[in-house]
Amino acid sequence: MAWQADGVSTLRDLAEEHTDLGAPAIDALHRLAGDWQLLSDLSFADLLLWVPVRDDGEPRRFLCVAQVRPTTAPTAYQDDQVGRIFGGPEVAHLEIAFAQGRIWREGDPVWYGDTPARHEAIPVRLRGAEEPGRLIAVIGRDTNLSTARTPSQLELNYLTTADDLAQMVSDGTFPPRRHPGETTSAPRVGDGLIRLDAGGKVTYASPNAQSAYRRLGFNAHLVGEDLSALTSRLAADPLEGNDVADRMLSALRGESPPRQEVEARGATVLMRALPLLPAGVPIGALVLVRDVTEVRRRERALMTKDATIREIHHRVKNNLQTVAALLRLQARRVDIPEAKMALQDSVRRVASIALVHETLSMSSDEAVDFDGIVDRVATAAAEVAATGSAVRMRRDGTFGVLPAEIATSLVMVLNELLLNAVEHAFPDEDPDEPAPVVDEASSPAAGDAEVVVSAHRFRKQLHVSVADNGQGLPQGFRADAGGRLGLQIVRALATGELRGTIELRNRASGGTEAVLVVPLIRK
Repeated sequence: MAWQADGVSTLRDLAEEHTDLGAPAIDALHRLAGDWQLLSDLSFADLLLWVPVRDDGEPRRFLCVAQVRPTTAPTAYQDDQVGRIFGGPEVAHLEIAFAQGRIWREGDPVWYGDTPARHEAIPVRLRGAEEPGRLIAVIGRDTNLSTARTPSQLELNYLTTADDLAQMVSDGTFPPRRHPGETTSAPRVGDGLIRLDAGGKVTYASPNAQSAYRRLGFNAHLVGEDLSALTSRLAADPLEGNDVADRMLSALRGESPPRQEVEARGATVLMRALPLLPAGVPIGALVLVRDVTEVRRRERALMTKDATIREIHHRVKNNLQTVAALLRLQARRVDIPEAKMALQDSVRRVASIALVHETLSMSSDEAVDFDGIVDRVATAAAEVAATGSAVRMRRDGTFGVLPAEIATSLVMVLNELLLNAVEHAFPDEDPDEPAPVVDEASSPAAGDAEVVVSAHRFRKQLHVSVADNGQGLPQGFRADAGGRLGLQIVRALATGELRGTIELRNRASGGTEAVLVVPLIRK
């Protein structure tokens, strides 16, 4: 009889909802599910991870918490089995493997619709200080028999190795603990497989593994070769070659070393050595290899491209700073107040764009953490305030990481809105006295001048507001009819480059608020 678990699909959620397994056991199952594609491919079979359901009654029921299909053979299951709960005769093989703690291989083929399949069951043991040797689950190994034929030498070696790994699962010695920085079990079986005997000699090498070593410069057949010594000789870097050889030897001793790359003759091959320890007896090692030459070449090309782009941003930033310096110098030589102010405004606009390119020059991609840019622009705006009152700048919320094409235009818009707020929101007390800058961390008394930049993301849009507690918009103000250059820049960038909307309005509590909505997904 079958049941379906309600509304939960992840391994951890299913296990916590329906079983008595503790955190160490669930972590062990996660580690198994992260590495069992290897066993599935070697077995030419589907693997289903079954755990006993929390239930006082008999007979015992089992819940499927994970499933993997082979990449080397057709699947036995077209439908996803995760979340299904079975009891009775359908899980008799799982019950025997779990109750007796042994691999179950007896029984006749069964049918799933029109697909004949062979059932096997592999008990899963937890090996650890907390619960050494306790059975926590069963792997159902189900093979599609519809394409059964006489196996080739490759298939025979795959199946022999799969049986060794299955015994290690039953013993609690597979999978090995993952090394820091390793997230997957790559390389995979199809990339290249080499089997070593207890002395480190090659007993079998798949065609892809033979090709990988040919790329490294070895043109003879691998069978019979001492793989660690051979790899050490082939490596372009002797230290790298010795390191790879040591890792293969450690696998022969029963250890599980981290993956390693070896380079020779312009080729790069990724290697992973796994010990073969069925019933705790070291009988050799399994070495998986993958030719990653083209992958590394593309990575180097991308790194070179990224470095070039960062250098371009650095030079653009330097050029913009030079332009700003020239404009600043020109402003000092001009006696006409309107012209001096126009040049100073241009200096600030150029400097705000330079900030974006400065950040991009230090980034590994075409995206920037925008919060730091906003904070610097706000500080610069407060320093040029024309009012004699103290203007406090504050940011509420976070902009997050923005792509360069949005950041460049957005910083221009915010620069204009902030300058407009500090220059026009608060009446001048003494035009000859520069406005003091108040530390953002300070707590101003009620009535102090304040400008707040707020940002939050909602439904793939960035919502930004620049609000002040100043005197508000003048009577009859219309943003679309204003002749001020700053507002013209804001409207043009907001509705054009940013493809968003901008609205200026009076706040109910006093002051002015500019509300900007920018779509984050470009069509």
